[in-house]
Amino acid sequence: MNESHYIAIKNCRIADARRDYLRDISWTYTKGEAWLITGGSKSGKEHFAAALAENLLVVPQQGGSFFSTFAQKSALVSLENAAALIAEERRRDESDYVEGGVDIGRTARAYIAEVLPNAADASFLESLAEIKLTGIAPVLDRGIKYLSTGEIRRVLLARALLSGKKLLVLSEPFAGLDSESRKILFDFFDALAVKESAALPRIILCADRYDNVPSSVNAVLEFRDGKISFNGARADYETLLDGRKTSAGADAALGAFTDSAREFTRERRTENSGESFCARGAESRGEMLIAMRNVNVAWGDNHVLRDFNWQVARGEHWFIRGPNGSGKTTLLELITGDNMQVFSNHVELFGSKRGSGETLWDIRKKLGIVSYRLHLEYRMVGGIPLEDVVVSGFHDSIGLYEPKTELEKIAARKWLTLAGFAGRGGESFASLSYGEQRAVLILRATVKCAPLLILDEPCHALDERARAMTLDLLKTIADEGCSTILHVTHDPAEMLPFEKHILELRPGQNPMYAALTR
Repeated sequence: MNESHYIAIKNCRIADARRDYLRDISWTYTKGEAWLITGGSKSGKEHFAAALAENLLVVPQQGGSFFSTFAQKSALVSLENAAALIAEERRRDESDYVEGGVDIGRTARAYIAEVLPNAADASFLESLAEIKLTGIAPVLDRGIKYLSTGEIRRVLLARALLSGKKLLVLSEPFAGLDSESRKILFDFFDALAVKESAALPRIILCADRYDNVPSSVNAVLEFRDGKISFNGARADYETLLDGRKTSAGADAALGAFTDSAREFTRERRTENSGESFCARGAESRGEMLIAMRNVNVAWGDNHVLRDFNWQVARGEHWFIRGPNGSGKTTLLELITGDNMQVFSNHVELFGSKRGSGETLWDIRKKLGIVSYRLHLEYRMVGGIPLEDVVVSGFHDSIGLYEPKTELEKIAARKWLTLAGFAGRGGESFASLSYGEQRAVLILRATVKCAPLLILDEPCHALDERARAMTLDLLKTIADEGCSTILHVTHDPAEMLPFEKHILELRPGQNPMYAALTR
């Protein structure tokens, strides 16, 4: 075996004890290379990444061979890891049994210390290079369940770095991160990519989309339809992508999707009851959907929102931005009913103050929601068929607990077909990749054409095709006037033309927010 090889795979299959996932795979990882593994959902890249992290087997076929210097020393850091960690913290929550009713759970410090030889003493973590590289020192003593998505992802990375693993496969490491967190990870990756040291782990990136790639990446492995479609230098791959952009096929497919989405949206508008904005017409524009006055939300000494005032009128579409941990998700959870501090504040929804007698279901029947919390809820009950997941959007439930009507079945099947899930309505939610799950939850949110559509990082983990379709669907919904949209994302490229209002959260400043127009 060539001494310059870290990994050499020749004519192998990727499998577990039950089935083969990929066949006829050949690839080498050589010293001096910094790899990106890419491809859309179900392309095969996720199985290859799992094999590199030793979660699946690499089995030589006839005449094949497999060699790795990382045997039993590899780990995968992924969105699934983050979701599983949060789900575990929620299962361990003992707030009902502690004085004051708040159990902060494990802190980031305690969680990271679990992989250290002396887990009882974690007071020195701030001094470690791995903690400094990932920039998590400020959140070490905060409960994991109070961290933002980006903060959790960096905590997972710090723990993996300290675990003694020699190869880390980072799946979608930049998804949902603010610019500062993204820069921290870019610098981290670039620092490790150029160093050949036994004390440092090797890093391989895995991402659905080829964008915002660290400069040190010099090689790309792309999968399509379960096969390797490109294996070579970054510069050659970028030339290939430029050639693909000139193809009219993708534009035609997106145009067909837009036409179908508009047709389906108009069908929902016709079916909706008289209280929907679609049916009521433009005369309801300007009606106040949300009014918040002097809102204050804090976790201990951490003030998330302070003296916050904000109004949203029907027909005003808002783009909401701010760094990880600035309170974006907290703000949305005051609206959706997932944050109980709403009752100690003045929050009006659809003309009624929260806590004045309305039920959570009165509120949620007027909402369509895509959020990290909702995604976690569905992952915890993941055996639900896809058709039922979409239909549950009509009932605002996690799962489906009453018979589906024929109209609901027809609507769900149309939307699933539109999004590329034709014939897959009986598949379980748990069987999908993280990105595919997100795509189905977007369908769930939009299926009933609710007056208020709340989207917290809707394109999180979507591949390029699904991302383009989602953003085009939002444009169609806005054009048809079906819903007022609140859109949270860290990616400025996902800001849509109809989002004329911007809410910017500014932690540590006074005031902590600014409402802007463009």
